[in-house]
Amino acid sequence: MTRPDVFGAVHLGYVAIETQRFADWRRFGADAIGLHVDELTRDTTRFRVDEHVCRFLLQRGPAEDVTALGWQVDDHATFETILARVADAGLPVTEGTPEECTLRGVERLWRFPGPKGMSTEIFTAATTSTTPLRMLQSGFVTGNGGMGHVAITAREPEGIGAEDDEVGARPEGIRGYYDRVFDARLSDWVRENIAGASLRIRFLRVNERHHSIAVAGVQGLRIDPIRTRIQHLNTQVESLDDLLAAYERVIAHGFHMQWSVGQHTNDRELSFYCVTPSGFEWELGWNPIVVTRELEERWAPRTYDSISIWGHTPIGESVLTRLTQFRYAAASLRADRPELPALR
Repeated sequence: MTRPDVFGAVHLGYVAIETQRFADWRRFGADAIGLHVDELTRDTTRFRVDEHVCRFLLQRGPAEDVTALGWQVDDHATFETILARVADAGLPVTEGTPEECTLRGVERLWRFPGPKGMSTEIFTAATTSTTPLRMLQSGFVTGNGGMGHVAITAREPEGIGAEDDEVGARPEGIRGYYDRVFDARLSDWVRENIAGASLRIRFLRVNERHHSIAVAGVQGLRIDPIRTRIQHLNTQVESLDDLLAAYERVIAHGFHMQWSVGQHTNDRELSFYCVTPSGFEWELGWNPIVVTRELEERWAPRTYDSISIWGHTPIGESVLTRLTQFRYAAASLRADRPELPALR
């Protein structure tokens, strides 16, 4: 029997974040990036970028990290297909509570383990609102491509048969996870050297967005150089004016700009990277390639030798920055973070 293909029916729907830094996150989200903010309680804040009532959920807690990625599934048949795959792979599945669903702005959700200790949550119906958005951007691009993408780092041992953690902690294990669960397709590769680390980055798409997941394999290191579960998340604005205005606001409000405006080699997106109050980066981008149905038919993955055509230069790189990176790396080595079990 032919295996059902769920590619194109899955879209990144929301990101859940645990933080203590609500005041900083409100300034960052509203005043710098330009998002719509709803402060529900002292311990709960949501950001909107479109008609969905929740695209980012901030809840009080010590992690200063992403805890879950929520994926919207187009229909119940696809939903059941994904749940069956997860069960067949031996991953435990639980249903979200009514309170969790309300906070995330979904009717129902099911949760199972994902890479690097994050939960994968899937849902079919999002709660929407006709209340006008109060934000500094003219608009964000969501729709069939979902709300953006996330990038994850993982250790990549050198040499065939090199020792490492379970397969779910390695780049190929993470790629296999999204292939098994969502029928992810490889868009392309980038080889790059950043801050002395050799990277091989896999870009995976699950719909028309060039990539919803990027997996950066860090070669030759025993430790993950990134403390947080994700290295960055991406949102896409509608206009170049939106992008440049946000760049100025991030600096004006005192948030650290990590990488200047530049253009990527593979998806051609113009973007900049700044540091969130929780320590991972936020990429704000404009005008990337969309892998339309016609382009999909002739798409062939290729390898690029640099991540950027121009720009994306580090800002404020110093000895202190390097020491901070090593401190984060040491923390990642000590952290008791559950790894994704190997799929059966």
